[in-house]
Amino acid sequence: MAKTTVTKTAKPKAASSKGKAKAKPQSRSADAAKAQPEGPPRQPGVERRHNHPTRAKHGLVQLILTQTMPKVGQAGDVVKVRPGYARNYLVPQGIATFATPNNLRMVDKHRQRLRELEEARRADLQNLAAQIAQRSLTIEANANAEGHLYGSVNADQIAEAIKKLGFPLESDNIRIEGPLKELGLYTIRFALSQEIEGEVKLWVVPTHTEETTP
Repeated sequence: MAKTTVTKTAKPKAASSKGKAKAKPQSRSADAAKAQPEGPPRQPGVERRHNHPTRAKHGLVQLILTQTMPKVGQAGDVVKVRPGYARNYLVPQGIATFATPNNLRMVDKHRQRLRELEEARRADLQNLAAQIAQRSLTIEANANAEGHLYGSVNADQIAEAIKKLGFPLESDNIRIEGPLKELGLYTIRFALSQEIEGEVKLWVVPTHTEETTP
C-alpha cells in the first residue's frame, strides 16, 4: 500500500509581528508632521507687529505731521519722506509721528471730530447771520442841508452799531467799498467767515439837535 506524504505549511515567523510593531512609530511621526503648520518655522519671540510704520513706495516712509512744517505739510497731514529725515529730525523733534495703522485710525477719528465741530460752527454762524439780517442799524451823523456828511461813516462805526444790538462783529467783518459820506439807506455786507456772509440795512440820519429859544 502506497504511503502518502503530507506537506506541512510553515508557520509565520514572529518577525512579521515585529515589523508591525515598528510601523506604529512611523505612523505617529507622519501624524505629527501633518499637525505642524506649513511655511517656515516661527522664531521665538518674533510676532507680526500691527503697529509697524507704514512704508510708501521708493523707500519712503509715511508720517503724520503733528505740527505744520513749511514745504512738508500742515498738522494732521499724512506725508511721505525719506527714512533718515524721519528718524533723525521729524520724529525726534516731535514734528511728526510714524503713520502706523493705529495712528492712522486715530487721525481718522480726529478728522471726523473736526468735521463735526466745523459743521456745528457753520450752523451757528449761519444762524447768527440770519439774526443780524433781520435787524436794521441807525447811525447819526452831522450833515448839511443837501445831505452831505461833514465827516463820514466807516466800518468801525458800523461794527460798533452792530455790537450795540448784541452781535459780536468787528470792523474786519464789514464789507464796504469806502466810507459813507451821505445821508440815506444803505445795504451793508458783512462776512462771518470765508463762506458765510450776510446783509443788514443801515440808516444814516442827521444828528438830532435841540433848538434853543432866545
